Amino acid sequence: MTTQQNKPLLATDPDAASASQADISAEIAAIADEYARGATTETQPRLDYAPYRSSLLRHPTKAMQHADPETIELYAPVFGQRDIGAAESDLTIQASGEPIGERIVVSGHVLDGDGRPVTHQLVEIWQANAAGRYIHLRDQHPAPIDPNFTGVGRTITDAEGRYTFTTIKPGPYPWKNHHNAWRPAHIHFSLFGTDFTQRLVTQMYFPGDPLFALDPIYQSVVDPVARERLVATYDHDVTRHEWATGYTWDIVLTGSHPTPTEES
Repeated sequence: MTTQQNKPLLATDPDAASASQADISAEIAAIADEYARGATTETQPRLDYAPYRSSLLRHPTKAMQHADPETIELYAPVFGQRDIGAAESDLTIQASGEPIGERIVVSGHVLDGDGRPVTHQLVEIWQANAAGRYIHLRDQHPAPIDPNFTGVGRTITDAEGRYTFTTIKPGPYPWKNHHNAWRPAHIHFSLFGTDFTQRLVTQMYFPGDPLFALDPIYQSVVDPVARERLVATYDHDVTRHEWATGYTWDIVLTGSHPTPTEES
């Protein structure tokens, strides 16, 4: 449902910088109350979500236009399964040295609405390093860059729809949505279908994060049950002895209990 979003855009509203965390929390609470009093179910993020200041800039404001998929494909990257190396799913071995931080394994299944595995699909991730810093020119906050951590990886789901990544647990980072704004630790996921016009983008969070209640992006999924689908589960069976802690996170594409995704 989207073909963009590498990380949240910075707010451009001049009033956003002066907004306090109390203001944002009050807005979030008011929207939660509105939802609780309503009869609708919202399992996906709101496109216009006032506490998330730049949400107004992140979706179309004009009517959609039909496009020729074949024409789009002519200008899109092309690759097959043989172009995905096995090492690309391990973000801890992509450089000459070991990255700094808590090593983790994230694994799960990609499923359709009936619980059937979605096989041989491209899954990509990108994330901040353990200090909460991206290797990106727009990320200039004073946290160290890890020269041994790229923050990007990809893999193909297997015959059971399973994916697995070995990586470093990302740190929280500041963003300019409002005063003293911090994003909870998260990993961005991108999933492709049969072509590049079929793409879903979402975020996976970690259990028990104290920043959940204060984060407008996480809270933009106003249904609390749907919101919980964005949070991974610690899994001791995925944890590797003396090597890495493990998390399980399944991605459901359709049906009545889909994983919330980012739309634009």
